[in-house]
Amino acid sequence: MISVAIEKKLKIYRGQHVLKIAHEFSGGSITKIYGPSGAGKTTFLKTIAGLIKPEQGKISVNGEIWLDTSSGINLTPQKRMPGFVFQDYALFPNMTIAEHLAYATKDQAWIDRLLKLGKLDTLTDHKPIHLSGGQQQRLAILRALAIKPKLLLMDEPFSALDPDMKIKLITELKAVFKKLDSTVLIVTHNPQELEGLIDNELYIG
Repeated sequence: MISVAIEKKLKIYRGQHVLKIAHEFSGGSITKIYGPSGAGKTTFLKTIAGLIKPEQGKISVNGEIWLDTSSGINLTPQKRMPGFVFQDYALFPNMTIAEHLAYATKDQAWIDRLLKLGKLDTLTDHKPIHLSGGQQQRLAILRALAIKPKLLLMDEPFSALDPDMKIKLITELKAVFKKLDSTVLIVTHNPQELEGLIDNELYIG
């Protein structure tokens, strides 16, 4: 169970907006997060990950307090250790595909499975500059999965994929999420693309 109750001020073109969310996510569930641009969807994920600190709030994951502003608790991202798929991928330019995954895990059998899942097993010596946008996005997803996260945060993770690849990958990811028993939060601008994958949804407006 993941419990989030936060308030964070956002600067937007109309002035200032307060992102205020109180929500619980069941363990092992997959939740679609959607809403208008600038509403704070990415900020919400980064706050859970510990990359942004809210003015006030509390976050607990499986009984462990990650954040409690009233008592000064704020675990670092390294201690929280969620899997995170960034909207801009955030890949290391000087690392090959194989090095990205080896940096996250030493489990070679798991790496091999992920490479096949992402259809990147023939490109392991390629660096991001030599990959298409869709390939970079798949690598970002695989890197996030490499640590076998109990919490996976995904920010527009399928935006660069062609329709056929998207359908195949989403279908295979559902089995992986179940195997890992991961709780997954997915920000999307296209609510329809996650049909058949999600259990719940959260609107941020």
